[in-house]
Parts: sequence; structure tokens; C-alpha cells
Amino acid sequence: MASILRSFRTALPALRRPVVVSSQLNVARAFSLSAIRSAGHGPPQLLGPGAKAGEVPTDEEQSTGLERFELLGKLEGVDVFDMKPLEVTRLGTVEDPIAVYSLFPERQVGCTGFPADSHDTIWLNVTHSLKNHRCPECGSVYTMNYQGDEALLHGDGHHH
Repeated sequence: MASILRSFRTALPALRRPVVVSSQLNVARAFSLSAIRSAGHGPPQLLGPGAKAGEVPTDEEQSTGLERFELLGKLEGVDVFDMKPLEVTRLGTVEDPIAVYSLFPERQVGCTGFPADSHDTIWLNVTHSLKNHRCPECGSVYTMNYQGDEALLHGDGHHH
């Protein structure tokens, strides 16, 4: 408590000084002062540069966020969201279920039966909390191969 009061005492004289407005309007300031950011390290930039004045932007120039992440991955030849279908060469059983890889405690799986396309797609909500999930149409059994952060399993990680 005493250290908080001391910090207020040292800050009060600075607050009493008059505010000086700079006459220069084009003052550039660093967005981040951390050494890591200023050294060029950190997460990839997910904002495109935008188009030049009078031009129509391309997808590479205007995409942002997850769309840009996916687009940059495709340019590198990487499927960043792993959208290829599961290769189901057998019917999953309780003793030998089909493992579904996931980085999140819950995943949607579309079952089309065995052999493939033997029935309409039935969507199953496969979770880490239930060991096996069975398709009501063909009886194929799925289980989650969870590889994500353990904090998400216990509610410590917040997902919004």
C-alpha cells in the first residue's frame, strides 16, 4: 500500500503540468515498444497491404485474418485447416473406433457410411468427454484423438 502511495506522489507533479500540444501533425510513433516486436519477431501479419489508389485490390492485397492465413497457406501449398476428408477404409467398431484428430475439445464429423457414400451425411458432434460416438445410420464408431492444449479440457482456456 505504501508503494502505491509513493507512486501517486511522484506522478502528481507530472499531472499538474500544462498539456503541450505538438504543432506537428505528422508525428510517427511506434505501435509497440517491446524489443521482440521491434526486432521483427512475433506472429505473422494478417493484414494485407491493400490496393493502390485507383486500383481494384486482389485477394492477396485485401484479405485479412483467417482468410488471409488460409490464402497464404495455399500459396505455400499447405492446407492450414486440414480440410481433406478422413480416409475410412473400414467400419469403426467399439473395440477399434475411427480416430478423429482434433486440436479443440469438440469436432464435427460427417459420416457418409461404409463403404463411402452408402448413406446421406450424418453430422456427429465428437467430443473429448465421451469416449465413443456412434453413427445412428451405419453404426460406425468414432473417437477423438485430442492433441490440443490441456487447459481447454478443464475450462481454464477461454474460447469465445
